Amino acid sequence: MPELATNPDYKTGKSRSDNRKALNAAIEAVTKTRTSAEWIERLNKAGVPSGPIYKMNEVFADPQVQHLGIAQTVHHKTLGDIALVGQAVTLSRTPSRLRTASPDAGEHTDAILAELGYSQGDIARLREKGVV
Repeated sequence: MPELATNPDYKTGKSRSDNRKALNAAIEAVTKTRTSAEWIERLNKAGVPSGPIYKMNEVFADPQVQHLGIAQTVHHKTLGDIALVGQAVTLSRTPSRLRTASPDAGEHTDAILAELGYSQGDIARLREKGVV
């Protein structure tokens, strides 16, 4: 769509923003003509870094995710063993490792409040008032 590059409605960042709906519609009309895989291949060949946007159930099946070992299994107290995405970069001297799953909402509230100096009685009153 070389005509978009010379269209005055899209010449500057502000004009593209002002005409965003029309520009998005024009781009959408073209992007619908090929599959995501075809666009990714074409864009990468043109020097535009691109890749798929996955649904969560597709992330761990990606060959690059598997090759890099980004997916790591941790144990969650109610869900059992779950796969999570670790760091995308591996550092030789300070490698990362997921040790635990994310805590449930409020799981560490009492411990954090105690660390901040709240007594058990203070915490109980905060709970009674619905603050925590």
